[in-house]
Amino acid sequence: MLMSKDVVVLAYSGGLDTSYCIKYLTNEKNMAVHAILVDTGGFSKEEVEATKVRALDLGVEHFERLDAVDRYYQDCIRFLIYGNVLRNNTYPLSVSAERIFQALEIVAYANRIGAKAVAHGSTGAGNDQVRFDLAFQILGNQLDIITPIRDLKLSRQEEMDYLKQHGVSLQWQNVQYSVNQGLWGTSVGGAETLTSHKALPTEAYPSQLQEDTPTEIQLDFEQGELRSVNAAGEKNPVQAIQEINALARRYAIGRDVHVGDTIVGIKGRVGFEAGGPMIIIKAHHLLEKHTLTKWQQYWKEQLGSWYGMLLHEAQYLDPVMRNMETFLQDTQQRVTGKVHVKLLPHRFELLGIESPFDLMQASFGQYGEENTGWTAEEAKGFIKLMSTPLKNYHSLTKTSDS
Repeated sequence: MLMSKDVVVLAYSGGLDTSYCIKYLTNEKNMAVHAILVDTGGFSKEEVEATKVRALDLGVEHFERLDAVDRYYQDCIRFLIYGNVLRNNTYPLSVSAERIFQALEIVAYANRIGAKAVAHGSTGAGNDQVRFDLAFQILGNQLDIITPIRDLKLSRQEEMDYLKQHGVSLQWQNVQYSVNQGLWGTSVGGAETLTSHKALPTEAYPSQLQEDTPTEIQLDFEQGELRSVNAAGEKNPVQAIQEINALARRYAIGRDVHVGDTIVGIKGRVGFEAGGPMIIIKAHHLLEKHTLTKWQQYWKEQLGSWYGMLLHEAQYLDPVMRNMETFLQDTQQRVTGKVHVKLLPHRFELLGIESPFDLMQASFGQYGEENTGWTAEEAKGFIKLMSTPLKNYHSLTKTSDS
């Protein structure tokens, strides 16, 4: 009697590493591979179809695209916006965040079909191995985790040689840069990012400058969420983000290189292009400066930084993340208004805001101008009281030469 093959669910992107995994799992492990492409906003219909054709040609039993874009926004991106999260004040966690949600979708699918194992194409040096494995271990129904690239310590050339031996001859050797595109930005890796001094060339980035005439746009926020662009009617926030992404790409905005510490403890560099996220975060932050109190802003900055750090460190499933999300969402009740932004080649400028909750427009007074809420004598008394603790301190610490 023929025995049915064990099913392994592979987190499949269509690139070299995961293509190698298909052949390895079918040939060396004799497993039935379900190649699952988790779409977090980085694939067109044509790209999905081409990825499906490649997977089937490589020998998978089943290919499926799982649409995680709305979940990714609702459960993660909106909190990154609420928290104005930029890791090391630079990087909007483009890949860090989406890997978590790809892992969550993969493990849910594997549990649903009763798979024996899950697999991914991560190496043993980066962050993604931690994000995938943690989700699989915590949420998986006794799933085996298979990681050929990590376990066999394979080079790209060794992967290509193996595929060629099995009748697969794709032109990966001609691809100089590793590009990962999603709703919240695109990462770019290459030979330059393995150094500490070389910059990525212009052609490495997925978007090239198409527009050099400056233009002004308007971003409409409602309780912290981007709801409209250029007053063109209320949109789903995902659609609004996609619209800003498209505008930013025309101006080649949002290019930078992030230098950070990996989860496993080594330094790393990665290039990225995240014009849409950078514009949205900075516009949102400006609106908050006008509508939140100074202590709301202070504690938001602390919690936003911690939220981003824990997300990067693969701690999304820790319940403290839900606690921080509750705080971040509560702070957004008055973060409503319009933000005016100018787009220029390779950069943008924040011009100003309009909001019914703008604390600059309060009736008490204007900074540097006359006030209506207190008298000159009251101001002097306030300042005198403020000086009391420091007067006490300095009265006991005076030196002979002071």
